[in-house]
Amino acid sequence: MMEAAMIWNEPNNKSHWDPEIDPDWRLFAQMAILAGDAIAAADPGLTRVLGGISPIDPGFIGRMKDYGVLDHVDAVAVHGFPLDWNLWQIGEWPQRIQEIRSVTSLPIWVSEVGVSSFGAEEVQRWGLERTVALLKGKAERIQWYSLYDLPRAWEATTRHREAEGSSYYRHFYMGLLREDGSPKPALQEFIRHTPEIGLVQWFHFEDPRLDDAVAWMKQLGVTHLRTGLSWADSFRPGALDWFDRQMAALEDFDVTVTFCFTPEHRGLAPHHTSAPIHPEEFAEFCARMTERYAPGSRRCPAAADGYGSRPSMPLQPSRSSSDPSQPRP
Repeated sequence: MMEAAMIWNEPNNKSHWDPEIDPDWRLFAQMAILAGDAIAAADPGLTRVLGGISPIDPGFIGRMKDYGVLDHVDAVAVHGFPLDWNLWQIGEWPQRIQEIRSVTSLPIWVSEVGVSSFGAEEVQRWGLERTVALLKGKAERIQWYSLYDLPRAWEATTRHREAEGSSYYRHFYMGLLREDGSPKPALQEFIRHTPEIGLVQWFHFEDPRLDDAVAWMKQLGVTHLRTGLSWADSFRPGALDWFDRQMAALEDFDVTVTFCFTPEHRGLAPHHTSAPIHPEEFAEFCARMTERYAPGSRRCPAAADGYGSRPSMPLQPSRSSSDPSQPRP
């Protein structure tokens, strides 16, 4: 079920890695090297991906190369949202990919790309069509963000939140499905490109959308999915039971698991973006999860419970809406 392990998420974005603690990313590089080696020791055949960068910055990849990080991963990844947050036009996608190819020969994954329907749902549909046309054949993996809109009762994982103005609220409209599970116009466009184009869907701790998401993805023809397992969540009561349930539910897909989020009590600062006090602890978390869920290790203990077998569903609104009380990680 787990075909790849991604080391962190957007490490050059201050909403995911604190540059005041680690201004030259030296601590991140040390942590990434340890994690890459730990994942390889747990499953030598598993693809290791350097966390998708946002913004797309060849200088950051060059820095990781100089630190030796690229010797411990098998691919690098980029994230792009030119219609929402990036300061470049959507037609520049091929140029952005080429900029990364100029500094590394590793495969390049576009592990997160999307368009918000904040302004108009028709813009999202056009943006999906245009993005796929620009990226097909230019990157080794393309994954659309995301299946579901973010519930308005939750918070987007971003540093400044409402102070970002309309930029913040765009985070809540990235889904092919609205918060209530009903489809947007872009959904029909997405179906035209599966299984070649995959999905990104973050599942929060004990996320009530999990089973409906699995049914939707099977109906849409999705075969590869990117999601996450949170190091911070691993300290919650019942965390391993939830991880088992999530991964067993996703066993019919080729899953890229993103390992990220520092537990507050294990960071140099009490925040999920902080560099850890002991980077070896993050590497150990990556190894434990790889050993538990990667095919080259041992089978997910929850698989026998049947969570991975869900019937497909028609293209219609979800049977249950998201729980607005569900906390963010």
